[in-house]
Amino acid sequence: MKAVLTVVGSDSVGILAEVALACAKLEINIEEVTQSILAGTFAMIMVVDLSRCTVDFEAAQASLAAAGVKKGVEVKMTRRELYDTMHRI
Repeated sequence: MKAVLTVVGSDSVGILAEVALACAKLEINIEEVTQSILAGTFAMIMVVDLSRCTVDFEAAQASLAAAGVKKGVEVKMTRRELYDTMHRI
């Protein structure tokens, strides 16, 4: 299953590393990533593959959100199908 991970919050050192480490611990593969810093706000979108993830989707969401809290950012993960449907014009 594919998912879209969004990360938003005040910029600080190590946000990308913390989120990537959390993904690696869960065997979530990061396939695409884009990030930007806009007026001091860190914004990142990742497309991830959960086909080898070691926990269910909800547990992965909670673990990634906790990694975000650790860095002071909000991390949300949405199933790719739902994300695509929500953003279709």
